[in-house]
Amino acid sequence: MELNLRHTLATLAYRAGKALRDAPESFAHFKANDRSRAPVQIVAHMGDLFDWALSLAKGKHEWRDASPLQWDEEVSRFFRSLEAFDSHLASGGTLGCSAEQLFQGPIADALTHTGQLTYLRGLAAAPVRAENYFKATIEAGRVGKEQAKPKVEF
Repeated sequence: MELNLRHTLATLAYRAGKALRDAPESFAHFKANDRSRAPVQIVAHMGDLFDWALSLAKGKHEWRDASPLQWDEEVSRFFRSLEAFDSHLASGGTLGCSAEQLFQGPIADALTHTGQLTYLRGLAAAPVRAENYFKATIEAGRVGKEQAKPKVEF
């Protein structure tokens, strides 16, 4: 069975959107301890991951560490980089590396960071509501900031 990267990206966008949406202003710079990254740094890294993924998909290997922007700008940058990568995948062009490499590298890393953000929300006293993600409306191509409303939260 072949991995559907575009559905994977839509799932990531849905889950990351939930972790980022309605976060209190103080969340951007919350740290679990003095050695951990703040959420704004994690989101900046996630944007960097999808800029890198796009370069890999185009047959290049270009990494750039962006300096974090203000929270809202950084969240928007993350979704823009995700949309640019998804658009490239949707174009049907040849990939510059395997889909498996894209998944095991930047995509899996971003999934891990989405979990970190969700966990940090709880530590910052602004928890994300649990959800039955199996029932969520997730569609390939929907990778922007605007996501479907949750169906079954608890």
